[in-house]
Amino acid sequence: MIDNDAVDVLADRALGPQDKSVPPAAWGRSAREYLGTAPELRQWQTPLLTLDRGRLDANLALMAEWTAAAGVGLAPHGKTTMAPQLWREQLMAGSWAITLATAWQAQLARAFGVGRIVLANAVLDPVGLSWAAAESARDATFEFYCWADGIDTVAAMETVLRTAPPGPPVRVLVELGGPHGRTGARTRAEAHAVASAIRASERLTLAGVGGYEGALAHDRSDAGIAAVRGYLAELAALHTELVAAGAYPGPAIVTAGGSAYPELVVDALAGLADGATTVVLRSGAYLVHDDGFYAGISPLSGSAAVPGLRSAMHGWARVVSRPEPELALLDGGKRDFPIDEGLPVPQLVAGSTLPPGAEVTALNDQHTFLRLPGASAADLPVGSVVRLGLSHPCTAFDKWRLIPVIDDADAERPRVVDLVHTYF
Repeated sequence: MIDNDAVDVLADRALGPQDKSVPPAAWGRSAREYLGTAPELRQWQTPLLTLDRGRLDANLALMAEWTAAAGVGLAPHGKTTMAPQLWREQLMAGSWAITLATAWQAQLARAFGVGRIVLANAVLDPVGLSWAAAESARDATFEFYCWADGIDTVAAMETVLRTAPPGPPVRVLVELGGPHGRTGARTRAEAHAVASAIRASERLTLAGVGGYEGALAHDRSDAGIAAVRGYLAELAALHTELVAAGAYPGPAIVTAGGSAYPELVVDALAGLADGATTVVLRSGAYLVHDDGFYAGISPLSGSAAVPGLRSAMHGWARVVSRPEPELALLDGGKRDFPIDEGLPVPQLVAGSTLPPGAEVTALNDQHTFLRLPGASAADLPVGSVVRLGLSHPCTAFDKWRLIPVIDDADAERPRVVDLVHTYF
């Protein structure tokens, strides 16, 4: 379900100064040639984002095993990484599809041969929708799914497709939302009206129901869990009603998110899976995970002592100023590290010890403010390299077009074993 040759050719790309923090010694070499020199992390410039090979592998295997045991499919949200190399690993591990959010992202995935795409959004852009219809007509094996949450959306899609060449109908899922959520029909009655509009269309076909429970809660409070459970029960009921009404002309999928509340999705939806219905999680964060939001909310999180998902991404930044005894300024900032789901957390100092109580309190575009209560300049001298735990992989990856993969972020001298290309 992916073009290996298209992915493999990324290793032949020439590295250069356009690749942030790549050392000049690598410029002009292909990624393959550079990796043949057995490079080490310490040879790279700061600031830097890295991926941990061992943790990626462990996260990949854990989620594949967990979803298989639960009897559900996995269509990881590719927008998290926008990295075809990582999509390939997910598909090879058994993922049912790749999820994306925009027509352009889907076009990129097709350029790398992804054969089944869930576009978890409405596609109303005429260029994007026309492309999806044409690509489905060109390749009968390609499966493309998108969403609609209103009869006006269905009408707008039909207006575009009326001018498109004949081809197979576009598979559309009815999106169910919830009060104060994001997109999605707000009631089952509204969702049924959308389903009816899709069924009446000559260019669309009803292919299932879907939505995103993560828009309705942001923690594991009793109220948050209740909101998610209530929403998932509504999604299950909608699908059950559509089945009873004979609304589906063929196989259907039922899909929800699953990065923050995967066990709730499985509890509510896995029982719907049968020969005619596939239940699909669209978890996007599991492969990389984090040391912040997802580490705190996912029931699959682990630690060094407990098996489970662990953060495979780290930031690295160098102390460039000690203007006050209890303040260090690092050379990484908002252009390099995510802050939307929490500030970076200092974890260790390469070759030294992190002063107790160290805390990141703010980020500017290119600087991190590291407060050091009770410390002196000797505790963290200029030139020290600090490893940072990060929160939210989506807004970490989009700051980097090339990310080195190291063998072990906990090693004294990590080795660079791969280079991941992203498309943002």
